Amino acid sequence: MGTLRVTPERREKIKVFLVDDHPMVREGVRSYLTNHAIAVVGEASDAKEALRKIKKLVPEVIVLDVNLPSLDGGELARRLRRLVPKTKLIAFSIHSSEAYVLRMARCGVQGYVTKDQPTGELLAAIKEVVQGGLHFPVDMAGVLLEAGAQSDASLSARSELTDRELQVLTLLAEGLPNKGVAKKLGISVRTAETHREHLSHKLNILTIAGLTKYAIAHGMTSL
Repeated sequence: MGTLRVTPERREKIKVFLVDDHPMVREGVRSYLTNHAIAVVGEASDAKEALRKIKKLVPEVIVLDVNLPSLDGGELARRLRRLVPKTKLIAFSIHSSEAYVLRMARCGVQGYVTKDQPTGELLAAIKEVVQGGLHFPVDMAGVLLEAGAQSDASLSARSELTDRELQVLTLLAEGLPNKGVAKKLGISVRTAETHREHLSHKLNILTIAGLTKYAIAHGMTSL
């Protein structure tokens, strides 16, 4: 699952948001994390509540159930990638099959922990993704390769993108021209073109098709 890279100098608690429709699960996880110096800044029982609260709180890590009422965890993960692109996502599920891990990886989560594991596994995943790593079941390496899991180079490149560039990338991937991107974001067409140029330079991707493929692979759009 990778080596934890936790910096001992960090003094602020990691801010985590929990999304699960079972109150007892949330209570148990919240209690455990709080006792291990993690700040649980918010909770939600469904996707609508989660999106509303997370937009205001902008936590560092979101732990979300894969099976939620009205909207499944995969689709919620995609929406969160757009809403809070720099926040890390960890899928927390009763399912351990490759199909579930593969889908959530494609939807952009950085970690996957099953609920039958010790709660300490979730704590380890939170610390690892905050440090820029990935945390998936160790026997799922092949699945992650199939999903086009982010390489270290890809993670590094994405970390250099600004929030605005991430927004532009998502809109371009959804088929909007520069003029449409500009209108959507309330910026000039020239500014939109500049953001696209910066994206191409930072990601070393020169075509819209390439940028779209990158956005899909990283769970930033469901197209």
